[in-house]
Amino acid sequence: MAGISFKRHRFPPDVIRHAVWLYFRLTLSLRDVEELLAERGIDASYETVRCWALKFGEAFAQGLRRSRPKPTGRWHLDEMVVKIGGKRMWLWRAVDDEGEVLDMLVQKRRNTHAALRLLRKLLKNHGVRPETYATDKLASYRAAFRKLGCSKRHQPGSMLRNNRAENSHLVIRRRERKQQKFKSQRSAQRFLATHAAIYNTFNLQRHLISRSTLRLFRAEAHAAWAIATVAA
Repeated sequence: MAGISFKRHRFPPDVIRHAVWLYFRLTLSLRDVEELLAERGIDASYETVRCWALKFGEAFAQGLRRSRPKPTGRWHLDEMVVKIGGKRMWLWRAVDDEGEVLDMLVQKRRNTHAALRLLRKLLKNHGVRPETYATDKLASYRAAFRKLGCSKRHQPGSMLRNNRAENSHLVIRRRERKQQKFKSQRSAQRFLATHAAIYNTFNLQRHLISRSTLRLFRAEAHAAWAIATVAA
């Protein structure tokens, strides 16, 4: 695997990697990351952290995605309202039944075309056909699944059936509040795609495992991060 070039940057790769990890992994603003770095004697402005997140975040996320296992066969799809630049848009998201974020799309509409775009992107990127698709009762999903010939695997139902996707939205809501809303559709898509890859790697379901298992999983997650962000 080819490494990532950190050439022509004043700060060493370890500092850049740690700043990007703090920003995407924890619910922190750019200024919060600046303060944490300053406490360690690193004088980097929040604008510098922003540049690092934009330049390296996507590359780090791509490396992490390559090391992820295939998703389970039960997928949950849902959409949520987001305010971007003062306008109401829709964030379409898909997770599997273990909470792995499969993909997301920020779109202006909540219709069949938008549902089709998400489904086609999911099937193209993951290359697997799941056993079931759980959604809410939005008619756009039914129309989209009919067009794709997947109606038999579609399970529209109550919010309780699709609570895996509903619960997955909570993390995004926290980030949305911390960032005081997203500024543009493009920046929201870029941030959320990077955030999802890092979230998947470090989402260890700690409430379901023992402390010793948590230490093991955490070490594996940090090892995957080290490999995905290795310098060239």
